[in-house]
Amino acid sequence: MQGVVSTVFGLAGLFVLVSLLPSLARRLLLPETVLLAMLGVGLGVVIELGQANQGDMANDFLTALSNLEIPGDAFLYIFLPPLLFEMALKLDVRRLMDEIVPILLMAIVAVIVTALVVGAALWQFTGAGLLAALLLGAVIATTDPAAVVGIFRDIGAPRRLTLLVQGESLFNDAAAIALASLIAGLITGHGEGSMVHTVVDFLLEFLGGALFGYLVSRGAALMLPALRGFKYAEMTFTVALAYLSFIVGTQYLHVSGVVACVVAGLTLGTNGRTRVTPTSWESLVETWEQLGFWSNSLIFVLAAMLVPQLLAGLAPVDFLRLGVLVAAALVARAVVVYGLLPPLAAMRLTGKVSAAYRAVIVWGGLRGAVSLALALGVAADPELPAETRHLVGVLTTGFVLFTLFVNAPTLRPLLRLLGLDKLGATERALRAGALDLAHAEAKTKVETAVAAEGLDPALTKRVFDQIEAPLGTAPPAAAAEAEIAKSASAASGERELDMAAVALSIITQYEVELVHQRLREGTVSRKTTESKLADASRLMDGIKQGGAEGYVKAVDEILKFPRRIRWGMHLQQWFAIERPLAEMLGDRFNKLFVSSLLLMDLGEFLRRRVRPVVGEGAAAAAGAVLQRRREGVAKALGALRLQYPDYAHQLEELYVSRLALRSIEDGYIAMQKESVLSEEVYDNLIRGLNQRRRRAFRQLRLDIAMAPETLLQRVRLFQGLSNDGRRRVAKLMRPRLALPGEEIVKAGEHGDTMFFITTGAVEVVLPHTPVRLGTGEFFGEVALVTNRPRTADVVALSYSNLLVLSARDLARLSEADPEIGREIAAVAQARIAAFDSAVG
Repeated sequence: MQGVVSTVFGLAGLFVLVSLLPSLARRLLLPETVLLAMLGVGLGVVIELGQANQGDMANDFLTALSNLEIPGDAFLYIFLPPLLFEMALKLDVRRLMDEIVPILLMAIVAVIVTALVVGAALWQFTGAGLLAALLLGAVIATTDPAAVVGIFRDIGAPRRLTLLVQGESLFNDAAAIALASLIAGLITGHGEGSMVHTVVDFLLEFLGGALFGYLVSRGAALMLPALRGFKYAEMTFTVALAYLSFIVGTQYLHVSGVVACVVAGLTLGTNGRTRVTPTSWESLVETWEQLGFWSNSLIFVLAAMLVPQLLAGLAPVDFLRLGVLVAAALVARAVVVYGLLPPLAAMRLTGKVSAAYRAVIVWGGLRGAVSLALALGVAADPELPAETRHLVGVLTTGFVLFTLFVNAPTLRPLLRLLGLDKLGATERALRAGALDLAHAEAKTKVETAVAAEGLDPALTKRVFDQIEAPLGTAPPAAAAEAEIAKSASAASGERELDMAAVALSIITQYEVELVHQRLREGTVSRKTTESKLADASRLMDGIKQGGAEGYVKAVDEILKFPRRIRWGMHLQQWFAIERPLAEMLGDRFNKLFVSSLLLMDLGEFLRRRVRPVVGEGAAAAAGAVLQRRREGVAKALGALRLQYPDYAHQLEELYVSRLALRSIEDGYIAMQKESVLSEEVYDNLIRGLNQRRRRAFRQLRLDIAMAPETLLQRVRLFQGLSNDGRRRVAKLMRPRLALPGEEIVKAGEHGDTMFFITTGAVEVVLPHTPVRLGTGEFFGEVALVTNRPRTADVVALSYSNLLVLSARDLARLSEADPEIGREIAAVAQARIAAFDSAVG
C-alpha cells in the first residue's frame, strides 16, 4: 500500500478508533482526553517496537500511521484554529462579558505567573537555562477545561464557575502562545532582548490580535446575509474565517493569531446568529462541534504517538526536572487561584468561589492538546538550540501525561473527599420533585392512551408500580418533604431547606423550555432568545448560591441597565453617535416585552404543575417572588412604552404578525401531511409565506429622537421662537438621554451646564419635599446664574430626553434674546428663595 491510499487508510482507521472512545470514557468515568492519550501512546509504542507479517492489514495500518509525517508547526496551523474557534463559538458571550475582568486577569496573570515560577524553579534547582525554562513555563501554562467542566456539570456547580474555567482556558491559550513566541524570539535572537520590550510586545500582540479578530469577524457578519439560506456556503465561509484570522494575524500583521481566532469566534457567536436562519445556525454549530472533535482527537493521538520517540533520549536529570516542573506548576496554579479569586470577589468583580471549588480548580488544571501542539512546534524548530528543544518537548510531554494519568483520575476521589460529589439538599429535593412531576405527567398520558386503546386500566398502575419501586419514589408532594426531613437530620447546622427555591428552579427550567419553544415557533428573534437564556443561567446561579433570595438578587441584576447601555450613552453624549444607544435600547425593549409574555405563562405553570409538587406554602412564596419580578419588568417596560409609544406599537404588531404566520404555516403543514396539498402547491405557499416572514422579522429601528432642533419644540420657553430662532438656539444645545434612576445632577458639585426636559420627568431631591419636573421644564440654572454649587440632587424618574446648555452658551443666548435670559434668571431666583426658606 503506497502514497495517498496508505495515508487515507491510516486516517480512516484512526477515526474508527477515536469514535469508540467517548462511550468508553463514559463507562470508565474518565475524561476522554485520557483515553486519547493512552491510544496514542499505545500506537506509538507498537510502531516503535516494529511490525511483522508484511502485507497484514493491521501491519499496513500501523505502517500508514508511522508514515504520517506531520511537521511540528502543522499542529498549530492545521488543528489549532478549528479547536479554538469551536470553543469560542459556543461560549455564552453575554455571560462571558459579565465575568470578563476576572477571566482576563486570571488568564494573563496565570500565564505570566506559571512561566515565572516554572522558569525560576527549573533554573534554580536543575540548572536549566533561564530562557529555555521560561519558554517551557509558557508552553505548559495552557489548560484543558474539559474534565473539570464535565465534573462541574455532574455535581451541579454554578454556571458562573464553569464559565470562569472555560473563559480562562480560552484566553490563557492565546496568552501562552503569544508569550511563548516572544520568548522563543529572544532565544533565537529575533527579539529585542529587553524585558520591558518583551512585555510591551506581548501586550501589543494580544491587544492587536483582539482588535483584528473583532474587525474581521464584524466584516464577516456583514457578509453572511448574502449567503443566507445556503448553509453549506455559510459553513465554508466560517471555516475560512477561522483559518484566515489565525494566519493573517500571525504571518502578515504580526499580532497574536490565536487571540484573533478566539475573538473572531466570540464575535461571530454574538453577531452571526442573527444573520443566518435558525436552522442554518444549528447546522453550523453542529458542524463546528464535529470539526472540534476531529481536531482535538487527532492532535492528541498524533502527538501522543510521538511520545515514545520524545522519551527515547530521556536522561536521569529529566526525571528530576519533571518532578520540579510538576511541583512548580501546582504552586503557580495555587498562587493564581487562591491569590486572585478572593480579592476579585472582595472587589465584587466576580462572585465568591468556595475553598472546595478552588481546590478542584487547582488540582483540575489539566494540560492537553494546545500544550502538546506548542511543544511539538518548539521541538521541530531548527532555529532553537537542541537542548531547548529537548527540554520543552520531553518535559511538556511528561507533564501533560502526568496531569492526564494522575490528576484526571483522582479528581472524582477529591470531590468525594471535599463532599462535592453529592447533590445538595435543594438539588435532592428538586430531583424528588422532578420525579414526581414527570411520573404524574407520564401516568396521565398513559392512562389516556390505555383508555383509547380499550386496554385494561389496571395495567397502568401495575407498570408504574414496577417503575417507581426501584427508585423509591414517594407519593406526589411527599418526596420533597421526605428530602427536607432527611437533609435536616443529616447535617447539624445546615440551614433549613428553602422549598421556594426548589419551585423557582423548576420554573426557571421551564422558562428555558418556553424560550426555545418561542424560537422554534418563530415568534422571538434569536438575539432575544440568547439574551433570555443568559438571564435564565443567571437565575439558576442565583438559586444555587442563595436560594429564593439569590433568585431575587439575580432578577434585580438583570433589570439593571447593563454597562454597555451606559457606554452607548457616553458615545451619544460625547460624540453625538446615536445608533449604538438606539440598538441597545431596542434590544432591552424586546427582552422586556418577551419577559412580560413569559411571566404570564410561568405564573400559570406554577399554579397548575409546580404547586402539587412543592406544596401550598412553597408555591405561595415562589409566587410572591415571581410577582415581584413581574412588577419590576412591568415598571421597566412601562417606562419605555411611555417614552417610545410608536416603537411599542410596532413591536406588538410584529409579534402578532409572527404568531399569525406561524399558525398559517401549521395549517399548510397539516394539509400537506393529509395530502390535501400537492408538493408543488405546498412549496409555492411556503415561499410566499417566507417572504412575509422576512418582513415580520425585520430589525425594528428605535428612533430615540435626539435631534436638538426637534427636541427644542417641546420646551415651552422656546415655543415662541421662529424657525430660524430655534435653529440658532439648537446649535447651542447638546442632546442627552437620562436613564430611569440616573443621577443627573449632584448636590455640592460645581455646575457649568443647565438642562431642558424635552420628554420625560425628573425629581429634584430637596430637604423636605421633593419637586418633580416634567416635559418643557428646565433645571440646573441656579448654579449658572449665581455661580454657586449645585443646591440639590436631580434624578431621572423615567427615560428623559434632555437638552444641555453650557454657561458660556447661556450667556450668548441671553445676549441674543434678553427675554429668555430674564425668564431663566427669574426662575433661578425663585428657586433659590424657596430652597433657602426650606433649609432655614
